[in-house]
Amino acid sequence: MTIFTSNRGLNLIHLNPILICILSYGVAGERVVGSEYVKMTPAAEKNIWSATVNTKSFEILINSNAVLLDVLRDQVGTLGVKRGCDLGTCGCCTVMIDGEPRLSCLCLAGQVSETSITTVEGLAIGAHLAPIQACFAKYGGSQCGFCTPGFLVASQALLDENPSPTDQEISEAIEGNLCRCTGYQQIIESIQEAAKIHRGEVAIPGPASDPHPDPHPGGPGEPSMPPGHAK
Repeated sequence: MTIFTSNRGLNLIHLNPILICILSYGVAGERVVGSEYVKMTPAAEKNIWSATVNTKSFEILINSNAVLLDVLRDQVGTLGVKRGCDLGTCGCCTVMIDGEPRLSCLCLAGQVSETSITTVEGLAIGAHLAPIQACFAKYGGSQCGFCTPGFLVASQALLDENPSPTDQEISEAIEGNLCRCTGYQQIIESIQEAAKIHRGEVAIPGPASDPHPDPHPGGPGEPSMPPGHAK
C-alpha cells in the first residue's frame, strides 16, 4: 500500500490525485509556503466606477471584475436588490439601467459605468410608495416578499413604456421573474391596477401616513372578562 505524505503532515492513502494536489498545495491559485498561503494569481485591478443610482451620484473604487449586484449591495448600499440564483434565472436582482430592466447578477459593474440605475428603493415617491408598490401590497402581488423587488422593477419598466398592457404583455414582461407563492395571477392583477393609475383612471392611493378615521369613534367598548371574573 502506497502512502503519500503531504506538507501538512497528512497521510494520503489511495486518494484522488486532484485531492492530493489540493491537500498538498491548497486550492487553485494558491501555494503553501511553510504554514502560509501565497496567492499565485494576480489580484483584480481597481477602477473608479461612477453612476447615478436612484438619482444620487456615486463614485467608488471597485474591482475590475466586480459584478453589479455586489457593487449595489455591498458598496452602494441598496439592499433591496436581492441575490437569488446568481445564474440569471430567478429575476430577484432585476434593476433598471437607463430605463431598461437588466439582471444585475449577470452584469459587470464596469459595463454600466456612467449610466442611470434604478433599484426598488428608487421607485418610491419621496417617503410614499409608488403606485406599483401600493398595488402589490393591496392586491396580494407580494407574499413572502423575496422576489418582489425584481417584480416591481420589471413591472415599472413595462408601465413606463406601455401604460396599457394586456395580460399577455404583462406575462411576457415578467417571464424572467420567478415566484413560488402567488401563482402569478395576483401579480398580474396588481400590475393592471397600477396601470389604471398611470393612465389616470384611478386616483393614486393616499400614503399610509395620512390620517385615517377612527374605527371606534365611540371609544373602546367594555373589556370582556372570563365568566365569573370580578370586574
